[in-house]
Amino acid sequence: MLLEVVPAVMRTLVMHMRRMHAGSLSVGQFRCLVFLHHHSGSSLSELADHLGLGLPAVSRLIDGLLARGLVQRTSHPADRRRLVLALSGPGRAVLEAVRRAAQKQLAASLEALSVEERGAVMRAMDILRSLFGPRERAAWRGRRTRRESSCGR
Repeated sequence: MLLEVVPAVMRTLVMHMRRMHAGSLSVGQFRCLVFLHHHSGSSLSELADHLGLGLPAVSRLIDGLLARGLVQRTSHPADRRRLVLALSGPGRAVLEAVRRAAQKQLAASLEALSVEERGAVMRAMDILRSLFGPRERAAWRGRRTRRESSCGR
C-alpha cells in the first residue's frame, strides 16, 4: 500500500507546487535544493546518485540553479580539484517558500479528516520516520564516507 500512497501524495504536492510556483522551480530543481539543504558540501556525483540521474542531467539542473543564484559551487578545502555544492542564501529562501506552500496545501488536504484520522496519519508518519529517516541518512553518510576514502579523499 505504501508504494501506492506515497507516489499519489507526491503527485498531488507536485501539482500544487507547479500551480503555486509556476516557473519557479522544477521538481528536479526542488529535489536538488532539498538534498543540498541536508547535505551541504556534496559533490555533483553524490547528488546524481541521490536523484538517480546521470551526471549530464544533474549538471544541467545545477547550471540552472547556479545561473539563478540558488546554489554555490566551490572547491573542496582539502582537494581543489573536487567541487562541492551548497545552497546560497536565496536558495534557502526559495526552498523555504516552496516548502511552506507545500505544507499549507497538505494541511488543507488533511483538514477533511477527522481528529482521530489525523492522529492516525501522524502516528503512521512517526513510525515511518523512525524506520526510514535517521537510518537512511546514516546509510547515505556511510556510503559518502566510504566513497571518499576509497578515492583517497
